[in-house]
Amino acid sequence: MTELPPTDRTRLRRLHARGRFDRETIDTILDAQPLCHIAYLRDGLPAVLPSLQWREGDRVYWHGSTASRALRAQIGAEVCLAVTLLDGLVLARSGFHHSANYRSVMIFGRAEPVVDPRRKVRHLEAFFERLLPGRWESLRPVSERELKATAILSLPIREASAKVRSGPPADEEEDCALPIWAGVLPVRLLVDPPVPDRRNPEGLPVPENLRKFRLG
Repeated sequence: MTELPPTDRTRLRRLHARGRFDRETIDTILDAQPLCHIAYLRDGLPAVLPSLQWREGDRVYWHGSTASRALRAQIGAEVCLAVTLLDGLVLARSGFHHSANYRSVMIFGRAEPVVDPRRKVRHLEAFFERLLPGRWESLRPVSERELKATAILSLPIREASAKVRSGPPADEEEDCALPIWAGVLPVRLLVDPPVPDRRNPEGLPVPENLRKFRLG
């Protein structure tokens, strides 16, 4: 199991036991949740960009419009990419000990752009296959204009850590006899049945891979 060395930016200052530096935990969280948030500086002020991310080996990628001020500000800049999965609400016998069960990853580094159009196509295909397996091959080929309008950035997974909380509430022992319900409300993402575009040709069936789609 590959362990990443802790750095000043990834080392947990509190609740050290929740920290994880092994790539198996980090990769599993990244692969389970495409939604991410990228923190960066724009005109000297902090900003956060929501996006969709995907992992290819030892790098994580995200994409957007080449016209986006946010993406232009990230190119070559130090950024922090974060992914979080909410697994449950932890209900304790006191307000102080209420918490959440979650899995999260933070990756630090300098955002690097993908410039080669052929690499862009390969990475976009990898993105679709990660998110919607089998979808890419059913689509019309991406056009040159679309490639020029799409920016792809990436980070190496070198300076990263995960943080995980699981289990029941951590109440004070003397509070456990109180007549107050405590426990966990599990939380999970559900995907509802596909909703067709009204402009679909009449009688066009929903593809099998979309009928069976599950996130994570």
